Amino acid sequence: MRKLLNTLYVTLPTAYLSRDGENVVVKDEEEVKFRVPIHNLEAIVCFNYKGSSPALMSLCCERGVSLCYLSENGRFLARVTGRVSGNVLLRRKQYRIADDQFESANLARCFIAGKILNSRSVLMRFLRDHADKDGNEEVSAVVALLLNYYKALDNFDNINSLRGLEGDSAREYYSVFDHLITDQKERFQFTRRNRRPPLDPMNAVLSYLYVLLAVDCAAALETVGLDPQVGFLHRDRPGRQSLALDLMEELRTYLVDRLALTLVNTKQITPEGFVHKESGAVLMEPETKKLIIAAWQQKKQEEVMHPFLDERIKIGLIPYVQALLLARCLRGDLDGYPPFLMR
Repeated sequence: MRKLLNTLYVTLPTAYLSRDGENVVVKDEEEVKFRVPIHNLEAIVCFNYKGSSPALMSLCCERGVSLCYLSENGRFLARVTGRVSGNVLLRRKQYRIADDQFESANLARCFIAGKILNSRSVLMRFLRDHADKDGNEEVSAVVALLLNYYKALDNFDNINSLRGLEGDSAREYYSVFDHLITDQKERFQFTRRNRRPPLDPMNAVLSYLYVLLAVDCAAALETVGLDPQVGFLHRDRPGRQSLALDLMEELRTYLVDRLALTLVNTKQITPEGFVHKESGAVLMEPETKKLIIAAWQQKKQEEVMHPFLDERIKIGLIPYVQALLLARCLRGDLDGYPPFLMR
């Protein structure tokens, strides 16, 4: 089993990354701000980076550490990796299945099933924990509707119709998401999912965390030898890591949405940590980003019982376990892909 190491997130806009022996050095205006041995890291994620030295890129490639560059708002820019891992036979099988509409639909159905059931579980947990809150009738109605969507999955064998069902289930889930915000509701009101740019603080938090999850999913897929850009549910598009987005679908509500709600409902994040632009975009202050990253890293260290493996693993390893199960499914070692389902 893969050891869960740290991910270094560099959010300082003027930071420059360099190599000193076997160490990663983060400098700002020639002043050393941080130093860490490369063997303590599994990935480096840079937001709005100033640059990094070729020597550091080489070190990361040699040690299998993913070096990912994102814009300040979380848009993927580039990834520096070493040699392609895994055997060519696995990737060729991935490409053949991606070109087969029937086989792609079978896998897409699994991703969507995990997303629907995990979304439903989040809503059901709210109903259990907040039986006296307003909006319970609306939430209960969506819980029932999501179950109907899940039961209807087997009736769809066309990839486009499955995408439509996934979109419908997501809209229904987000239509009652505001009820799950139990504190600071006036400033964190959620009306609908929006992005690029986010138009309210809650969407800003969700988008930021989704980016962190996407980075982990892409790295997990590369670790087991799969191509993150060739998916089954999401269409191929230049620059889009479609398979990473596929893998994210079942994990969004469990890994991201619950954490975002916790940060807001416990007032770890406050309205003062956001900037409202004249264009309507809402951006996070640097301290808010640091707080979210710290919470994300802490969350990944917690343990959970994996429903398929029936053993306890760290939450941060879930994307890697699911990527491994997906690879085994593509090789024919498993009859089908088992999505991660929260308990």
